[in-house]
Amino acid sequence: MRPNRILLSHGAGGKMTHELIEELFLEAFENEVLRALEDSALLTASGSRVAFTTDSYVVKPLFFPGGDIGRLSVCGTVNDLAMLGARPLGLSASFILEEGFPIEDLKRVIASMREAATEAGVGIVAGDTKVVEQGAAEGLYITTSGVGIVPDGVRIRGDGARPGDLVIVSGPIGDHEIAVLLARGDFSIEGEVRSDCAPLNGLVEEMLRTSLRIHALRDPTRGGLATVLWELAQASGVGIVIEEDSIPMREEVKGVCELLGYDPYYLANEGKLVAILPEEEAPRVLEAMRSHPLGREAAVIGEVREEPKGRVLLKTRIGGHRLLEPLSGEQLPRIC
Repeated sequence: MRPNRILLSHGAGGKMTHELIEELFLEAFENEVLRALEDSALLTASGSRVAFTTDSYVVKPLFFPGGDIGRLSVCGTVNDLAMLGARPLGLSASFILEEGFPIEDLKRVIASMREAATEAGVGIVAGDTKVVEQGAAEGLYITTSGVGIVPDGVRIRGDGARPGDLVIVSGPIGDHEIAVLLARGDFSIEGEVRSDCAPLNGLVEEMLRTSLRIHALRDPTRGGLATVLWELAQASGVGIVIEEDSIPMREEVKGVCELLGYDPYYLANEGKLVAILPEEEAPRVLEAMRSHPLGREAAVIGEVREEPKGRVLLKTRIGGHRLLEPLSGEQLPRIC
């Protein structure tokens, strides 16, 4: 039975999120651009291709090792633009502040946003501020939007994966979600995991300078690696097979997952990307990625095949295969 009210699971990036989008939002706002379900909308203006995106950030806690809600809001929006190969032109930021929120905390968030925007080489050029009554929000929510220009010759699409392509991930997965989990202090676990929150547009530009034949890019945020690969397989009508032994992951992340029963392939990331490209292009692109600070641990983790169409298989260490599909709910709510 489908719920008749919104649940936390509807915002987790899994099956219930996809159902909400398909059955309500797409049906109401149906158009060709939205139907593509890319990280950014691809628009045309005066002969130029323009990427446009928007996102809201409700992470809890607001501050965590490696970042905070401010850095997250800038990096997340820049990265959505970068997944179409776009160069960001400007961002807007909207703040919903709860009455009583400490000014010093707001200053910290603003400084973090400024630093992240400087890293990405983009300005925050517009914004809005609202204040709600005490108890109507959990301190601070931020919504950021961004626009960027897609250079000539770049053709990156969510349905671009082709049989024979290789799958590359830019570094160890799961750092962000585990960092947020540990920062909450709900478990008596100590760890040194830091969020990977970072703007990826510089890394993408380095990749595109090496090859314009990158077929697809995604940053595995909500729903993690497994969900974005499933989305790419579904959109492209292909099968994707990844190898467990090839997927980079920090020992600290593995340890927390084993202790608490989390599946690392569904953990959110905020500074990693997945690239799908022809096999003959992979060595040069991989070398370029490893020359960049955010891609030093990049690795080929699998390949695209004709079958099973729309499915993702994980080849395990013992030689079996496990089907990876979006989760129905969430492992950990409010991680971005």
